[in-house]
Amino acid sequence: MQIAIASAIHLLHATPHAVLATHSTQLPGYPYATALPLVVDEAQRPLLLISSLAEHTKNLLADGRASLAVSETAPANIQNAARITLLGDFARCEPTAATVARYLRFQPDARQYLQLDFMFFRMQVKRARFIGGIGKMGWLDSADWDQPNSITAEQEEELLAAAAALAAPGIRLLGIDCYGVDYLSAGNRQRRRFAVALSPGELVKQLPDLVRRL
Repeated sequence: MQIAIASAIHLLHATPHAVLATHSTQLPGYPYATALPLVVDEAQRPLLLISSLAEHTKNLLADGRASLAVSETAPANIQNAARITLLGDFARCEPTAATVARYLRFQPDARQYLQLDFMFFRMQVKRARFIGGIGKMGWLDSADWDQPNSITAEQEEELLAAAAALAAPGIRLLGIDCYGVDYLSAGNRQRRRFAVALSPGELVKQLPDLVRRL
């Protein structure tokens, strides 16, 4: 079944956490799975902020090959939930100030960790298995993540600054990308999905209408 990259991206934006499976250094040959916070960067790649003391960090430093599983808030039957498993390579990275600011908008409690032994890792996706429910599944490849419709973290900051003056009271914008807008309303995280992916130029042009409709 052909899976649209937008479906995967929206799902990655829908939850603030994921399950990471790494190669165990304590018990070689066995996977080590753990739950942790999740943010995607401006290019829709998973970005982790993790402690050097954590087992999964030690595992990634020894072997960056890993899997990341994300599920929407589960209905009574998890088989009916949309979910995705990403396979790829994690590498330690030094994100730009704009990328760090994006991470903190989604995970504000993480600010304290920046003063500790925490480090950023970014995932380069090789393949992903998306399941939209029973009978709705398919694979995505690394090329699907090389999106022509993408903006830089710096461009996103400019859009957010312009959008802040247009948003209704009580709306706090978290992020803007070519597939949707993430925001908080009454303390609840939400995402407005675009019907089609917008180019950076279209985002700028349509920004007032997009923000006023939140």
